[in-house]
Order: sequence, then structure tokens, then C-alpha cells
Amino acid sequence: MAKRVRVKPSKPSSLFGMIIGIIFVLIGLFIAIPIFGILGVLWTLVAVGITGYQAYNFFGDKGVASWEIDIDNGSNEEKNIQSTSVSGDFEIRLRKLNRLKEDGLITEEEFQKKREEILREKW
Repeated sequence: MAKRVRVKPSKPSSLFGMIIGIIFVLIGLFIAIPIFGILGVLWTLVAVGITGYQAYNFFGDKGVASWEIDIDNGSNEEKNIQSTSVSGDFEIRLRKLNRLKEDGLITEEEFQKKREEILREKW
């Protein structure tokens, strides 16, 4: 069964983001709204949202995850490794065999015979 791991920003980065967010909120309140009107209000609302997000991550134990990672607990690990190794081994063996034929180290007849053996093993 897969396990979900949540990754959130560190406390120092959340604190830094919160401080910068507060600065942007103040810029919005005292500069952007008086000069740009509705655009300044939009600026300030975005700054408040960013500041709130960073504050929640800084003060909260859980916080908001930036990433979520699914980790397989290994129950299917043997099956995955076995199928990968069989498939990879199959391909490697065929490539080596083909290289031997191309280099003239085995005859076409020997190549076909060994190739059929490898193909039978796969199925």
C-alpha cells in the first residue's frame, strides 16, 4: 500500500515569505490603492493571500503542503524488481548475442539457435 508524504516549506522560508508579504500588504495599503485604485486593491488582496499562506505554514503544525509524494511500502517491490530484471536481462542477452554475430564470433546458425532459446525463456 502506498504511503503519502506531504512536504511543506521550512519554518525559516515561511517566516521570510510572511515578512515580505506584510511589506507588500503595506505597500498595497499606502501606495498602490491610493495611486492605482481597483488595481491597488487587487494587489493588496493578493499580498494578503500570500501572507496568510506563509503565516499558516509558519504557525501551523500541519501547514499547506507544497508537494505530495506517494511512497510504495515495498510490498510489490519484489515483483517490480523481478519483472524489470527479467525484461532487462532478456534485452541485454539479445543485444550481446547480436553483437557476437555482428563481430563474426558466431555463425548465423548459432545465432538463430541461441536466439530461439532466449525467446523461449521469456515466454
